[in-house]
Amino acid sequence: MDKGTFFILSGPSGAGKSSVIKKVFQRDPQLHFSVSATTRPPRAGEEDGVHYHFLSRQEFENMIAAGALLEYAEYVGHYYGTPRAPVVEETEAGINVLTDIDVQGARQVMAHMPEAVSIFLLPPSLNELRRRLGERGTEQADWIEMRMALAAEECANAALYDYIVINEDLDRAVAEILAIMTAQRCRRENRLDILKCGDFCLEKTNSDR
Repeated sequence: MDKGTFFILSGPSGAGKSSVIKKVFQRDPQLHFSVSATTRPPRAGEEDGVHYHFLSRQEFENMIAAGALLEYAEYVGHYYGTPRAPVVEETEAGINVLTDIDVQGARQVMAHMPEAVSIFLLPPSLNELRRRLGERGTEQADWIEMRMALAAEECANAALYDYIVINEDLDRAVAEILAIMTAQRCRRENRLDILKCGDFCLEKTNSDR
């Protein structure tokens, strides 16, 4: 059985992550999304285990102490993080898992799970990013400038990722991410079990050389 892969997707606000993720899941319904844990209270309509795993602060800090999180951060007085166990269980069962986290969280995952595959979603340019943020029509100019400064900092870390996808055309960006997922499943190390059984004999092939 093929082993699944944990895919990390990062990118600045305005790069189009939400739209890309929605279409990726439409095209690959077998892909699972990693549900984050948080200590913030649920908002109206949010379900535990669906939108987040809602934990008490003590429960979250117990997970930190036990090394049960692949990454975590504290934001505006609340913890957010990625539980390790569900990701490991699903990938061991052959399921691909996708998470959407920022650069800080991605760096933590890379350290704790080096086999994870990281993808950075770039806008075509910072000028285009500024235009997209302005198009929302609900944000103040100072908020846009803050997001632009953060985006420049985040994009400077894109070289740390395994793959870079430029979201100039939504369908093409989605196709590239799905191609990355297909290529990863076909990697040699993910197919060794197939070679070792049935009509394929890796040991014999190696000994004949």
